[in-house]
Amino acid sequence: MARSRFSQRNFSWMSQVWDWLQRISMGWGGAIALGSAIASGGAPAIAAERLVIQLGAIETTVEVADIETFATTGATPERFARYERFLTPAVQASLNNRLSLDPAVRDRFMADLTASPKGQQVLDLFAKIAPQLPPETLIDTIHAAAQDPDGLTALSLLRAIPTEELTIRGGVLMAFLWQLGLAQLEQATLSRVLTVEMWQPVRRMSRDVDPAAEGPQRVRHWSLNLRDRARDRTIPADLYWSNDPKGPVVVLSHGYAADRRFLAYMGKHLASHGIAVIAVEHPGSNVEALSDDSATILPTQEFLERPRDISFVLDRVSELNQISERLRGRLNLDQVTLVGHSLGGFTGLVMAGAQINPSALADYCTTLSPSQLAPADWLQCAATEVNWPSDLDSLRDDRIARLVLMNPLVGEFFGDTGLSHVQVPTMMLTSTNDSVTPMTTQQLRPFEQLPNAQALIVVVGGTHLSVGDPSNINAALTQIPFMPELPAEETERLRQYLNGMVMSFAMQETPQAARYRPFLSAAYAQEFSTPLVPLRYREQLPQNIARWLRLSDRLDYYLAEPWPLVASLLHLELIDMQHQLVALQRNAIARLPFSLPLWGYLHTAPSFYLAAAAIALL
Repeated sequence: MARSRFSQRNFSWMSQVWDWLQRISMGWGGAIALGSAIASGGAPAIAAERLVIQLGAIETTVEVADIETFATTGATPERFARYERFLTPAVQASLNNRLSLDPAVRDRFMADLTASPKGQQVLDLFAKIAPQLPPETLIDTIHAAAQDPDGLTALSLLRAIPTEELTIRGGVLMAFLWQLGLAQLEQATLSRVLTVEMWQPVRRMSRDVDPAAEGPQRVRHWSLNLRDRARDRTIPADLYWSNDPKGPVVVLSHGYAADRRFLAYMGKHLASHGIAVIAVEHPGSNVEALSDDSATILPTQEFLERPRDISFVLDRVSELNQISERLRGRLNLDQVTLVGHSLGGFTGLVMAGAQINPSALADYCTTLSPSQLAPADWLQCAATEVNWPSDLDSLRDDRIARLVLMNPLVGEFFGDTGLSHVQVPTMMLTSTNDSVTPMTTQQLRPFEQLPNAQALIVVVGGTHLSVGDPSNINAALTQIPFMPELPAEETERLRQYLNGMVMSFAMQETPQAARYRPFLSAAYAQEFSTPLVPLRYREQLPQNIARWLRLSDRLDYYLAEPWPLVASLLHLELIDMQHQLVALQRNAIARLPFSLPLWGYLHTAPSFYLAAAAIALL
């Protein structure tokens, strides 16, 4: 299998653009406008020869030659002496960071930037920061800089800006980077809080079967190319099966810019236990689709075609199941467990009955701040232009009996009530370091809205692609700063766990359900947990996290930016402080020769009182 099938271009066009801003905003925190302007890397806010930074009535002039000297040598020019403490190696690295874009992807991204509402928001932001750079000049500058032999860097952008002196509004830039830093800090704090809140004591399991071990059956593999003439669409699919099937069929739906081999390890594993697997490839949103002549990154109709792809494949495989002498009715296609990753998660939800709310999505994308944009937002806001059918149930397929959603793209597709129509049992997986589909908006809130959610699995330290087959992920992709992937050896136990969990979940549709039910538990997840990649499993969100989500939703309604983000972060920090106080309590008790009832009371006190006590002590 060629490793190049899942190439570096998959997410680099989005992820590196945001990384230039996000990495540095955390390190600098918007300290001064000069540092922010330099650290923003790819932002075309620096003039070809001079940059004039305005902070109210104060102006500071920076020579581009001095910036180039610092970027090249790391030495602080004499005229930068007053800013020396801000000119860190991280800032120097950001100036030299290369953004490698495939020409076809770059052109489509630029077209999307100029033609879409979400792109217009980004351009409007830069217009506020640097009013002398109108959108057409900005786009031309990026195009010109991308032709530089050294690649698209901050320095190539400096050389491409067609004006000798550019004035930048430092206050606007500082406010943007400060809000950007708050968003990242919120995610980092949430990760710490979830790690503690999701943990629970368990007992070691006893078993008479090991669903994570390779099964005894010989795996058969068919590669299919199924032609849907009605839609003028050819859908590739891989069928993994054995001669002695034991359960319902499992369907694998990949995410944006991947292919049917993204979860190949799971397909082979399940088939070795007798569970037939169909890995579907969606031709409008696979890796090859990035290099076609489409004017946009993601064709809007793909949100409709993906569910139809799976229904069509199920129909054709059902026919094969009846007419093929080798299959001979071995496949149970009436009770399908769909495993969807990223955009495949959206696909599964729609097929299970989730109701799209176009107006809620449009409202969200209209008011979305550029500092909160993640690749998931860019993709979901492309759906605002979809011509949704009047009967959304036409996308539903009653053969979908169970869902496993891994890092799903959910966001605002379904509004506040659309997920209530999903009645099938659903497992949700989220990763704390996922910068593509951030867990708060894409997984935690949707998990609370699903009426039949069975459990939430948290991969602490995991990223967007940690669940994928390492043999189908280009090694270069793991080096992108915005979405650094963990080495394959560090995520091996995670994949073993997913094999066992998905198999046990699918087997709940069989007479052997009780035998496999113990593997749907925190105890089983913790058996595969490692110090580098801890796993957490809970059937419901912890109360502290559920309260935080509800409060955040209210604040978003009543407060203007950035105060909801500030309040949300403060709430999470207070919960984190509670955890630290409890840990301090336990350490103190362990050193005492007698017990103190007061400590036991504090251990069970609400987080509000613990936080208040901590603030009083400070």
